[in-house]
Formats: sequence, structure tokens, C-alpha cells
Amino acid sequence: MQDSEKARKYRQRVNEKAPKSHVFMQCVNAFWVGGLICCIGQALNLIGSELLWLDSDDTSAFTSIVLIFLGAFLTGLGVYDKIGSFAGAGSIVPITGFANSIVAPAMEHKYEGYVLGVGAQLFSIAGPVLVYGITTSVIVGLIACIV
Repeated sequence: MQDSEKARKYRQRVNEKAPKSHVFMQCVNAFWVGGLICCIGQALNLIGSELLWLDSDDTSAFTSIVLIFLGAFLTGLGVYDKIGSFAGAGSIVPITGFANSIVAPAMEHKYEGYVLGVGAQLFSIAGPVLVYGITTSVIVGLIACIV
């Protein structure tokens, strides 16, 4: 049997066994779950401004804090992972996804103790994002200041 024939049969077998992708439904799920998270954020924003009489900055801080808490809490309960597997990027892009990226590695290594497990792994995923994000913002700020 020739190499090209083997390669063709191999590709055919892989295509038969590979799970089929449902891109349209995955996009729909990401859209509505991400939208639902944003609606919850907007509701929190209204609660902060209308019921708690917070000013604009305090309302934004209140909304962010509650969403981060909910993301971390649901990750600790194991619920956010199920939401993430269903919604994909719809659950990762909002601020709740950031909370999940911090808490999930810490939860996986909690058996190693609070210092070497939780503390060491807390920023393993989000750490590089924070470092490069802060560094980039400082560089852009300096360029804007000079210009």
C-alpha cells in the first residue's frame, strides 16, 4: 500500500471517529450566557445606584466586586466549570471568567496546603495576564504622557 493511500485512509478514519463540531449552537450558547452575565451585572449596577444610592465610581466597584465574588464562589462549588463547558467563551470573557481563572488552579492544588498549594497556584493562569497588562498600560501611559 502506498503512503498516500495510507494517509488517505488514516484521515478518513480520523474524520469518522472525531466528534462533530456544532459551531453555530456553541456561538448561540456563548452569546446568551455571556449576555445573561452582563444582564446580572447591569442589575447589580442598578441596585447599587438606585437602592444603595452609590455614586458612579462606587456603583462600578460594587458591581465588579459582586461579580468577582459570584464567579469565585461558583468556581468553588464546581458550578462555574459546568457553565464554562456549556457556554465556552461566553463565560470566560466577562469579569466572572477572570475570577474563575484565579480560583480554579488554587482549588486544584489545595491538597498541597495553603501556602505551597493555594498561595503558589493562585495566580498561575491570571498572573501573566496581570503582569503583561499592567506593563503594557504603563508603557502606553508613558508614551501618551510624552506625546
